[in-house]
Amino acid sequence: MKKVLLLAAAAALALGAQPALAKKNLVIIVKGLDNPFFESIHQGCEKWNGENANSDYTCVYTGPATTSDEAGEAQIVTDKLNDPDTAAMAISPSNAPLIANAIKSANPKIPVMTVDADLNAADSALRKTYLGTDNYLMGQKIGEYIKAAKPNGGTICLIEGNAAADNILRRAQGTIDALTGTKGKKDLDGTGGWNEQAGCPVFTNDDGAKGVQAMTDILTANPKIDGFAIEGGWPLFGAPQPYRQLLGPFKDRIASKDFVIASADTIGDEVPIMKDGLVNILVGQQPFNMGYKAPTVMISLIKGEKVDDPVFTGLDVCLPNNVDTCVEK
Repeated sequence: MKKVLLLAAAAALALGAQPALAKKNLVIIVKGLDNPFFESIHQGCEKWNGENANSDYTCVYTGPATTSDEAGEAQIVTDKLNDPDTAAMAISPSNAPLIANAIKSANPKIPVMTVDADLNAADSALRKTYLGTDNYLMGQKIGEYIKAAKPNGGTICLIEGNAAADNILRRAQGTIDALTGTKGKKDLDGTGGWNEQAGCPVFTNDDGAKGVQAMTDILTANPKIDGFAIEGGWPLFGAPQPYRQLLGPFKDRIASKDFVIASADTIGDEVPIMKDGLVNILVGQQPFNMGYKAPTVMISLIKGEKVDDPVFTGLDVCLPNNVDTCVEK
């Protein structure tokens, strides 16, 4: 029987049949697999795979188990850049300088791009393009809303993620610029009537529970604070019940805009939380589209085709007057 099978295989080859070639990998590396935002990127990647089953490439999604593992992400980048099956890579850097060093050390011959978060401007030559949100514009919309809601100014707290994440720093800058009416200020120092609460900004490392705890501490010490600018929706989608418990007593103040909460993202429980009146505005990204578009962009880079830099995926603004049609992404 074994001899028959071998003869059949030889005959097939003689007739021109070729063994299937292994697919090359288009690797997407995110900050952490514990974050539902990145799971949306994963779903986009898988949709691309489903629609491109006959492609020479497959989209591979990976990252460290938790978003706090910066070194773990850098190690995965190094490992995948040294993997001969990797044809191109899209990275969401948690710590931009650390990831830049990993790319420099690997000196890859394959195209590398960033997705969701970028490298610092000084390291931009290490990647071919950035695909994702216009993070400065996102932060700017958060600041513009707060400023319009409280035109006489006030004191707020910025809730941020990782202190070395380029996307979060861009959002914070957009918020500060919008509030102060001045470009490039490093903090809220009274310009335009806006100050930042002592102890802020708060860096949460994308941890929802840590974000809610920080907000609790700030509100306990400063009950008359005018609001929060949440530059990533971690407290809402990462710890929805503690968030609801904390902000429930402020519902009337939020409705009257005496106390303003402006947050990034429209993930998980964020839209239901808005329906419950516990946040004033959500400025949503499109992570599914990031994951869906990244493989196509990587293939264009492999082919040496011209690709715009950056490639923005758009924003969704969710307000109480459109909350019933605001799409969670």
